[in-house]
Amino acid sequence: MLLRFRGPDGTSRLSVEPTDTFAVLGEKLQEVLPPNVDLNTLTLSNQPHGGDRKKLKDIGSFKVSQIGLRHGDIVFVDYKLAMISSNGHANGAATPPSTSHTLSSMNRLNGQPILPTEDLPISSLPVTSPSEKIKNPWEVVKQSALDDRLDKQDGKIPRKRDHKMCRHGEKGMCDYCMPLEPFNPEYLEEKKIKNLSFHSYLRKINSATNKPELGSSFMPPLTEPYYRVKRNCPSGHPPWPDGICTKCQPSAITLQPQPFRMVDHVEFASASIIEGLLNFWRQSGAQRLGYLYGRYEEYTEVPLGIKAVVEAIYEPPQVDEVDGITLNGWHNEKEIDEAARKCGLQKVGVIWTDLIDSGEGDGSVVCKRHIDSFYLSSLEISFAARLQALNPKPTKWSDTGRFGSNFVTCVVSGDESGQITIAAYQASSSAVEMVRADIVEPSADPSVMIVQSEEDDDGVENRVRYIPEVFYRKINEYGRSVQENAKPSFPVEYLLVTLTHGFPSNPKPAFMARAPGFPIENREVIGESQELKTIGQHIGIDSRGNLKHQDDGILAVSDFHLLTFLCGMGILSEDEVALLCRVATQHDLADGYQLLSTPGWATLVAILQSTGERPPKRRSPFDDAHDGTERLAKRIGGVSLR
Repeated sequence: MLLRFRGPDGTSRLSVEPTDTFAVLGEKLQEVLPPNVDLNTLTLSNQPHGGDRKKLKDIGSFKVSQIGLRHGDIVFVDYKLAMISSNGHANGAATPPSTSHTLSSMNRLNGQPILPTEDLPISSLPVTSPSEKIKNPWEVVKQSALDDRLDKQDGKIPRKRDHKMCRHGEKGMCDYCMPLEPFNPEYLEEKKIKNLSFHSYLRKINSATNKPELGSSFMPPLTEPYYRVKRNCPSGHPPWPDGICTKCQPSAITLQPQPFRMVDHVEFASASIIEGLLNFWRQSGAQRLGYLYGRYEEYTEVPLGIKAVVEAIYEPPQVDEVDGITLNGWHNEKEIDEAARKCGLQKVGVIWTDLIDSGEGDGSVVCKRHIDSFYLSSLEISFAARLQALNPKPTKWSDTGRFGSNFVTCVVSGDESGQITIAAYQASSSAVEMVRADIVEPSADPSVMIVQSEEDDDGVENRVRYIPEVFYRKINEYGRSVQENAKPSFPVEYLLVTLTHGFPSNPKPAFMARAPGFPIENREVIGESQELKTIGQHIGIDSRGNLKHQDDGILAVSDFHLLTFLCGMGILSEDEVALLCRVATQHDLADGYQLLSTPGWATLVAILQSTGERPPKRRSPFDDAHDGTERLAKRIGGVSLR
């Protein structure tokens, strides 16, 4: 039988035999739980709160069938984490050497150390050397299909014939009507485009780096910033931290606003996607975070532009509070990414809310982010930079085969008029490398970022971290551009890029399930949970296992949250999951009938019939009455006290 176990760190599914004892079940359960779980405190219950709660060690000799568990049942588990001593784990095992490296860039806030936790939402990337360059990256690096299409376009901006300045015929061309380059500054200023698109920036620097008319060999125009000590220095001295020279030490960093952006626009396929996220805040008052799943398309409003089209938001396990969010371990992330890939989607960004009700009673919210405070805090920029570092962009125009990231960050907050609005950002390439190199750390003041010191709090010099000089340019009180030392802190505006966002005028979302839709994952805190009986209610399966309305059933399946739940059950095969994803996104009735005839769907219907709603009651003689109050009065009137 298949049993589901839901606990503080998510839901796990195990296959057990009815004759297995709970001791055997505990061994299987230990493999899917976090490694620091104290098994002596592990309890099982039939309800999330209260209910019949038993310790696993007390019922270890009983068989699973004796408790009354059946196929598809859900069991709620609770446990405590083992304490970690200063020398290692509580069981005597030494602390993994990678832990301190993983926590080195994220265990300090405003210069003060923070106690490390066992489960980190995101791990840091391994240190790579800039000398690890790819020979002929244009031959071996595989770009996305969108980048290949944009590379084939010339990107020129057409202009009409100027009747005042042009002296030629209709088929002629001169300097006043010839097409403009996609990076033309006058055109960008006229259209109020603040940043170049990535491919426009690529054309600009490539024209300056490579000149085919001179017969020189081709050189990749893009180079990722690298602010760490280079390894394998050819000077012959001992490697860092025992030795360093001018060839391997990083140069001074001069921060400037990034002139380009990897993604120009964020488009939400429908307004219901954002409404689903906002409903959590409206019901609980706590903030919420979710990952954006969608695809990248060409954005015609900007020359050679790229937009991220968001089709769904998946909310990972988290602890939500009024003033912040704590992410828990996301154990089924690869499963969700694979289900999204079969739908033609990928993880394109992250979104979270930062809302406080104004108390006016008219639905307005407090404006926290404005020009006099901040738009994206230093902690949020560090978080966005780490996510972008985990999702690099492959490109054949870089000597390392990658450059930047298309991962976007969206924040739902209040504007100056008190309305709920969305803002989209990206961390700059310099911000990603500075976070990766452990040069900066978040500050308690959200508007500034702190440059770390090479010395620890106790004054002992840290021989592992090398902090280069960091400068930034600003306009002083006399209107002159001057260079300032970034130590000890500098404004966060130098580390982020602003994107535009919007909704389509004619929405055609991939997922078209009618409201309210299938319950969203990991919302047990507000009383919403994904259960088997909810599937039958959402799809519309009758007592005989048939769809009540075929068309409505196909639209009901077109729900990303239902899709991921069905894929995680493990009932459908790989081909059946692919067919389900095709039905959910393409809404083809023929594929829907094919799905109904698959063995996996028949197994799902059988499970729903055994664990779903109770069958309808027999017909009552009072069912002909249309008024519920009248029907109840007749039933009470028929009761005799004799």
